[in-house]
Amino acid sequence: MIIMGIDPGDTLIGFGVIKKTGSSIALVAHGCIAVPSAGKTTPQKLHELEKKLGEILSLHAPDVIGIEDIFFFKNLKTAIKVAQARGVILATCERHHVAVLEFTPLQIKQAVTGYGRAEKKQVQKMVQAILGIKSPLTQDDAADALAAAICTHSSMILKTLEQSTRRTV
Repeated sequence: MIIMGIDPGDTLIGFGVIKKTGSSIALVAHGCIAVPSAGKTTPQKLHELEKKLGEILSLHAPDVIGIEDIFFFKNLKTAIKVAQARGVILATCERHHVAVLEFTPLQIKQAVTGYGRAEKKQVQKMVQAILGIKSPLTQDDAADALAAAICTHSSMILKTLEQSTRRTV
């Protein structure tokens, strides 16, 4: 099973792809989709995001995608731009017939570190440890996307356990 995580942003969208084999997971790919804003209108930027994400979805063919939900922003203007990008991401996933699970940053941090208020560096170190990545993750957005993918995997395990428990009770 291929699981993708996405960390939505305005001009930089992180993505991370992991593969579940049995009970283990392994890194497949990670990176950022850069959407240049200089000289571009909002519709042009969003269309560029759709094209680039579509290419990544076609390349990796994920079975499920975990995406970080917008939780809190100090700047309303930034929140609107991220919400627009998130809408394009969700629509592109639907167009590619990929199931989407949405998680708050707190849920993602809890799944990766065991503590919902963990610092970014703690999350990155745990992502590296869980996936056996030797070199430090240099792109924060890609690390956050991998954390979303790991959270998606954990969530799927919990749902499977709940279903099997219900059957046996």
